[in-house]
Amino acid sequence: MDTKAAIIALLSVWGVGTCVALPVAAQDATESADEQPDRGNPLLNKVWVRSDADGDRPGPMQIFLADGTLVSDSCWETYRLSKWQQVSDSAISWDEDGMTINADIASLTETELVLHLKLGSEVQQHYFTTASVPDVCPDMEK
Repeated sequence: MDTKAAIIALLSVWGVGTCVALPVAAQDATESADEQPDRGNPLLNKVWVRSDADGDRPGPMQIFLADGTLVSDSCWETYRLSKWQQVSDSAISWDEDGMTINADIASLTETELVLHLKLGSEVQQHYFTTASVPDVCPDMEK
């Protein structure tokens, strides 16, 4: 077998040389709606951007995934993965640096979220909107 034939055979084994298109899905297509209990929850699986943050920079982002993972990120800091849970219809909590953050859901629609974070004796209001797509963080000032 010459070198060219060996490379083609190797690429075929790796699947690079094939043209078979496989469906791409975030979830198994055989799952029924009964196995996806939080499909109607407008909090889940969206990029929520703080709308009350500093006007000069885009606000921090939070993504509440249905699997209990909270993704927190911003254009200016490293992302964080935390565990979160929906305590009730109007309350959530998550772990941040070993501390539990409790928050009441003051308002929730398909595009707006208002949280009241209970931070010790202090309560902070955070306002979020769903992210615009596409979006890119601006270049950092040097």
